[in-house]
Amino acid sequence: MKYKLAIMLILVIVTLTGCRLSFVMQGEQIANKKHIPRKFGATYMNMNNPYFIALDNSMELALAANGDILITRDPAQDQEKQNAQIEEMIEEGVVAIFINPVDWKTIKPALEQCYEAGVAVFNIDTYVYDLDYVVACILSDNYSAGVQIAQDIMQKKDGARIAIINHNNVNSTALRVQGFLDTIEGYEEYEVVYQKSGTAELEVAMEITKEMIDEGITFDVILGGNDPTALGALAALQLRGVNFEDILIYGTDGSPDGKTMIEKGYLEGTSAQFPIEIGRRAVELAYQYLEGEEIEGEIIIPVELITRDNLASFDPDGWQ
Repeated sequence: MKYKLAIMLILVIVTLTGCRLSFVMQGEQIANKKHIPRKFGATYMNMNNPYFIALDNSMELALAANGDILITRDPAQDQEKQNAQIEEMIEEGVVAIFINPVDWKTIKPALEQCYEAGVAVFNIDTYVYDLDYVVACILSDNYSAGVQIAQDIMQKKDGARIAIINHNNVNSTALRVQGFLDTIEGYEEYEVVYQKSGTAELEVAMEITKEMIDEGITFDVILGGNDPTALGALAALQLRGVNFEDILIYGTDGSPDGKTMIEKGYLEGTSAQFPIEIGRRAVELAYQYLEGEEIEGEIIIPVELITRDNLASFDPDGWQ
């Protein structure tokens, strides 16, 4: 009896040891299985805007945390160049591309190439016109940004002569202007006296504003399509020696520079976007899609108008 019991115990031990060795070997195989980094692409209308740098950094960090790589391209406001860069990224083997178009319509050939190559397109910050080629859109509530600015002006002024500098080929700034115009519609005391499209860059906005001043147009509100535009307008007023103490200047971005100028009393407000949040959500959606999950086709991130009244609630040196 004792002999049989001993044999049974030995068999149990051998079985358990074998199982343990099997689990250990499986664990070692899994541990030795290296993650092969996947390539993702990103292209923005330009990379001289701190907003796009913050957005790109957010996505790069989120992808790096998963062992993957972000390839970023700067077309410098050239749509033909952006289309060529997207083709290059497809050839480099990206599995998905995050696209902020230079021109929302003429980017179509690049979108078609992505579709043919089976590369998923995630539309960030501003719409492309041909959304059939896009897996999902992740962007700010740009229309609301314009509404919030108009409401702030109407609370502070009984009437206004308004100059608008925006970028017509970019849907995000067009939506901001539309939200603004829709809000003041029917109020004759709020008059748009000047409107011109630029490229949403500081230097371009500065030249447009200098031209407006030189033409003798009087105004007491400037609506910039983004923060660089607002800062360019401010620079032009200073260069032309215009007293801007009673001129309300607004941007959209919520950039560190914009917040600094609000604190110093040079800008009246900026409608804050949240590029860190947009970047994080875009990467989350991309992973979900690549893993075969159902995803939302559109995510709209709320904006919030920053003025001196609530400036203390925001990080003065960083992005949201």
